[in-house]
Amino acid sequence: MKLPSVPIVIVATIVTLVMLRYLFSRELAIRPANPKAVLNIDADEALQNRPVLRRVLIVLTVAIGLFILQGQLHLSSGFIALSASAAALAWVRPDIRKVLVGVDWPVLLFLIGLFVLVGGVEEAGAFEPIIEVLAKLGHNNPLLLGVTIIWVVAALSALVDNVPVTIAMIALLEGLAATGIDVSALWWAVVLGAGFGGNATSVGSAANIVIVSLSERTKTPITPKLWSKRGLPVALATCVVGSILFALAFPWLGR
Repeated sequence: MKLPSVPIVIVATIVTLVMLRYLFSRELAIRPANPKAVLNIDADEALQNRPVLRRVLIVLTVAIGLFILQGQLHLSSGFIALSASAAALAWVRPDIRKVLVGVDWPVLLFLIGLFVLVGGVEEAGAFEPIIEVLAKLGHNNPLLLGVTIIWVVAALSALVDNVPVTIAMIALLEGLAATGIDVSALWWAVVLGAGFGGNATSVGSAANIVIVSLSERTKTPITPKLWSKRGLPVALATCVVGSILFALAFPWLGR
């Protein structure tokens, strides 16, 4: 099965949209004060430098292509991202001072710290006891192990961030594979848990952290409490749906 997660994601997306319609019913019921002003905005006027836009789009297209083919080309994600960034900077030649000022340094340093922390925990061997427990569960009931991973990864992603959690789970699954357990379906459990759990809180994913940081510059910032009030129900609902569909598709996920 080439794309085993697609049906799960489609159903989860429908559930999410329905829930968001309910959770934001009060906000959606408010009529815009001046809708004509929005309709009269000329999007073309916002494009002040079309040559730069074309160059960046070309670099972005090449980068996406390399990400798709990175398995065949044996290129790491980090190499592709850094190479594309360097190529864009060299081609566009922006004012470096403006670029550095525009970087969201608090968010960047926060994510760097998380990655260092997870790497240190892994190197300290803290995952070994967890691998032993999961290995016993996997040998006895692989399906239960998969569902457990969905919820554990979702919970950890909501508390920390789904990127370092996913990095940690890679080490865990590699350890499980070394014990003889087929982890093919478990990779999908990690994907579902990280994706759904990352929606629960404002620190659940890098995208959440960035958008919250940007909202703080406006008159209506998104607070962690507000995000959790709307995001947590969606995360729980999608985890339930994901777990059920994962169980139904389990025989085919490892193929």
